[in-house]
Amino acid sequence: MGKSKQLKEKMKAGKTRHLTKKELSRSLADLFTQHQGEKLELSRIYRELELKTHPAKMLCNDILEDMLSDDYITEKPKFTYSLKHASQEMEGIFHRKANGKNTFTSDEGGEPFLVLERNSLRAMDGDRVRVCMAARRRNHVREAQVVEIIKHADKNFVGTLQIHKNIAFLLTEDRTLANDILIPRDKLHGGKHGDKVVAKITEWPQKAKNPVGKVVAVLGKDGDNNAEMNAILAEYGLPYEYPKHVEEAANRISDIIPEEEIRRREDMRDVMTFTIDPRDAKDFDDAISIRQISANLWEVGVHIADVTHYVKEDSVIDKEAVKRATSIYLVDRTIPMLPERLCNKICSLRPDEDKLTYSVIFVMNEKAEIKDWHLAHTVIRSNRRFIYEEVQQVLEAHKEASPEDYSHPGDHMPPEKPDYEPAENFAGDLILLNRLAKELRKKRFEHGAVDFDRSETRFEIDETGKPLSVYFKVAKDANKLVEEFMLLANRTVAEHIGKVPKSKPGKTFVYRIHDLPDPNKLLNLSDFVFKFGHKLKPNGSKAEISRNINRLLHEVKDKPEQNVVETVTLRAMMKARYSTVNVGHYGLAFDYYTHFTSPIRRYPDMMVHRLLTRYADGGRSVMKSKYEELCDHSSEMELLAAQAERSSIKYKQVEYMQGKLGEEFDGTISGVTEYGLYVEINENKCEGMVPLRDLDDDYYEFDEKNYCLLGRRHHHRYSLGDQVRIKVARANLDRKQLDFALVKN
Repeated sequence: MGKSKQLKEKMKAGKTRHLTKKELSRSLADLFTQHQGEKLELSRIYRELELKTHPAKMLCNDILEDMLSDDYITEKPKFTYSLKHASQEMEGIFHRKANGKNTFTSDEGGEPFLVLERNSLRAMDGDRVRVCMAARRRNHVREAQVVEIIKHADKNFVGTLQIHKNIAFLLTEDRTLANDILIPRDKLHGGKHGDKVVAKITEWPQKAKNPVGKVVAVLGKDGDNNAEMNAILAEYGLPYEYPKHVEEAANRISDIIPEEEIRRREDMRDVMTFTIDPRDAKDFDDAISIRQISANLWEVGVHIADVTHYVKEDSVIDKEAVKRATSIYLVDRTIPMLPERLCNKICSLRPDEDKLTYSVIFVMNEKAEIKDWHLAHTVIRSNRRFIYEEVQQVLEAHKEASPEDYSHPGDHMPPEKPDYEPAENFAGDLILLNRLAKELRKKRFEHGAVDFDRSETRFEIDETGKPLSVYFKVAKDANKLVEEFMLLANRTVAEHIGKVPKSKPGKTFVYRIHDLPDPNKLLNLSDFVFKFGHKLKPNGSKAEISRNINRLLHEVKDKPEQNVVETVTLRAMMKARYSTVNVGHYGLAFDYYTHFTSPIRRYPDMMVHRLLTRYADGGRSVMKSKYEELCDHSSEMELLAAQAERSSIKYKQVEYMQGKLGEEFDGTISGVTEYGLYVEINENKCEGMVPLRDLDDDYYEFDEKNYCLLGRRHHHRYSLGDQVRIKVARANLDRKQLDFALVKN
């Protein structure tokens, strides 16, 4: 099947050993055409074309390489091929670059195509376009030409207004746009010279150098903290204000729980219950209860705010929550998914208040073995609000904390003294929960979970938002205690719906999935860590690969290369996302996993609550396509929120380092690019770049595979993970960019 007539004849004559390249090329083209949309493994290609001799297979491999370089086929995964493009016209997304080397990504997948500015039809970044493929020039990259803009992206541009006598411009740091945006005087929306504003492009005439736009929002004066934080949100198309009509809808919701609602629920108000959260948290969406029910059995309840009791599907509040999909955490503020009245008051599990919850209640022994469990709508009353530092102090005082916790003093800011019953009075319950959590954690790692415990950068800021100092948030036992019980609840409810007999159809559900690491990236990681004297076997079973990665992460702990090895290891991992198609969670080593425990700040958790309630009431399975769309949207919004958070951290790092121009620091090379070296300062984790133009002692070439810059004449090498001494040269807040200069020894 798929063989050309000539090839068949040669095969019959036993002459496959003497196939010509032209004949085999034609046969391969026929094979791919007949199997459009299929992925053909190399072994299958040999089989289909009856290539049994070594010379015939080698000739086939050579032709496949030619087809790959001509963009006729694509190879993904390794040694698996498919026809790349069936026609010369394709639809997809246009990506604008400031250097004019724009790209087009086809809906069919594969590598992006180059679109030169003259062939762009003035398409904007993110536009859906139709392109025509240009004829391939040998030894040149494949090019495309935009022939139609199907739909413009709804893109905002953030920048500073420059208003002159007869003209106004928006100076933007957006790297997808090489030209400033011309703003007519009647489209300034009240903006003044020097204001930080949000604008949209309204037109870009073919013969004009600059696009034309209008101001849609004025954020404030350039440099003002509120204006800058809102500008970061606007850059990513994220909301920085809450709609008044949604807040008004929330204000109409009563905070009084009717008696008949309490009677419908499992009443757990007399069980010892508490919340454990960061010091600045206001939205307490999870609580833990504990009581002993026999000599060796305890009941542990994981209680989650019953948000969907108050937020009805397709209501005004729900539609806004869908749009946002997640709360956003910048350095100095939270942009909530739900109106403040709900997230900080009605739904928040505040102490000494009756609250409606959705609970997973476990019966377990001292080895954290689950003897029984059930899911229930409940009503609780929290006895105490803890902050992590208080719980950690109790555990350390009773010698119950892990050894590494004692070796990292000062990782957290000192705890405040709230006007609550002393934490010591709860020591027995906290110690028991900590022991159970450690048992759960131990089992998780025995099953192949990957041990990523990275510190997070935090800032102490004043009332104006100015950073005063940098500190690092390290996950200690108090954090891990809460984490393990939340993981247990999430896994349990996912198994409850997902684990069905093979003879029964499964019900549509929302899973949190995490696929296996990319094999090629694992190979690169193995090569990279070898340079530091570490070994990583990149193949084997899922559990073996996890154990190998954990062994590596343990080896590099507290060594100079720790941060860079952890960073490269993370890059080898796939990103976790939401889906109705369950493939398990590799990083946690769970076959079934979901997000159930944070409905105040994540929309997927609200979806899970509704589905669990529906199925518990005997409801039929919901439409899979609708929920898959919501999963994709939630994953995209989660990614944008994380990018905005990192951008706010970068801004504060640059702002903090502005006061340290000219000072010297020890650092670690954290990134190597063709433009220069990224260096992370060891003492505060602030990252900046040493531009290639400043490395003037040699002509340096970029070795991407080995993560290094190599001097052509003197052969000096700058590699990822190298220790260097730098001086702070420049701090550009608009670009959120630090420039360092190397200090010569």
